[in-house]
Amino acid sequence: MPLPLHGYARALGAIPTQTGRSVFRLRTITSQPSHPADVALLHDTASAEAAARLGYTRAMLIADDEPTDALHQLSTMYVVPSQFAYLSDGDILGMQLGSHQFRVHYRRSSSHNSFLVTERCNHYCLMCSQPPRDIDDRWILREISAALPLIDKKTKSIGFTGGEPLLDWRAFIQVLALCRDELPKTAVHVLSNGRAFANSDVVAAWTHVSHSNLTVGIPVYSAVDRVHDYVVQATGAFDETVLGILKLKDAGNRVEVRVVLHAITAPRLIETAQWLARNLPFVDHVALMGLENTGFAIANDKLLWIDPMDYQKSLADAVACLAAAGVRVSLYNLPLCLLAPSARSFAAQSISDWKNGYIDECDRCDEKGKCSGFFTSGRPKFSRGIKAITN
Repeated sequence: MPLPLHGYARALGAIPTQTGRSVFRLRTITSQPSHPADVALLHDTASAEAAARLGYTRAMLIADDEPTDALHQLSTMYVVPSQFAYLSDGDILGMQLGSHQFRVHYRRSSSHNSFLVTERCNHYCLMCSQPPRDIDDRWILREISAALPLIDKKTKSIGFTGGEPLLDWRAFIQVLALCRDELPKTAVHVLSNGRAFANSDVVAAWTHVSHSNLTVGIPVYSAVDRVHDYVVQATGAFDETVLGILKLKDAGNRVEVRVVLHAITAPRLIETAQWLARNLPFVDHVALMGLENTGFAIANDKLLWIDPMDYQKSLADAVACLAAAGVRVSLYNLPLCLLAPSARSFAAQSISDWKNGYIDECDRCDEKGKCSGFFTSGRPKFSRGIKAITN
């Protein structure tokens, strides 16, 4: 099962009456709080008194049972179930103060931290893992802005995803500028459908951020415009996307092209790779990606599912084509046993740790430590080609 990243807390003590949102940074009780957002992280009620002596007024207790007489001198205690026992020092949560519903924004020990910017989108992709909703969720950007200064400055990378992060591009550019100022050594990766960059004003604002390690990942699902437009369910999307990539690169920005592989895109993969090699050889990276069977991919299973074994050779040829053109290429979300031997060195352990898993067959595999494994989200589907690699 995927790691739970949202839930409800029980609040004890002086419960805030406001109904807005608040950002908490969890701290173990080895030092005093250093920021108003700091909340003591407790695993037993006996530690509440020590937290109060250090100056904490609020705490988050990991416990399944209702604690009794646990507040001591703390004003408020939030109790969350043991399934959140993975929470640790430096993790950041956002909470709705009225309902006490919370989401985990950042885990200090993880290398796969990504912020959901919005659920809104101007695409309706057939395999979307985060089906869009037409809602007013601008509060998310405000919460992200409050969280960024609390992140460990040594964090190697963070990501931003959606929906489409650039629908409210002015506000999102301000968030990127905050990343530059607060986390200058942290790589930032943004997932976007790229259409906003057809607007030169957006490109100029993006470029003006001047972040030393900012990359945008943009999907190009086919060399044929109507195929790409069909996958994203938006007429004219291909033309705007390619124009946006060209404008970004003309301004010196870092761009990654992403191709998700399924029954519509995989049969034309070699053609797509050749088109990318001829027309966009200057992009910084191309990621060829296995399908995550969740969201709309489940609803469109009969339309999208294809066993990776059925495009194994085409994938190897596409990788060879891009590499020969000098394009840096990687394979994401595909177990090593499903790849031709010539393509395995291009594979990355790309699946986020909170939804990454392995099956029993993997325990006998000599390459498990290098393999992406499988998605545990949605309804995982398994290829007929899964087999332990023994050296």
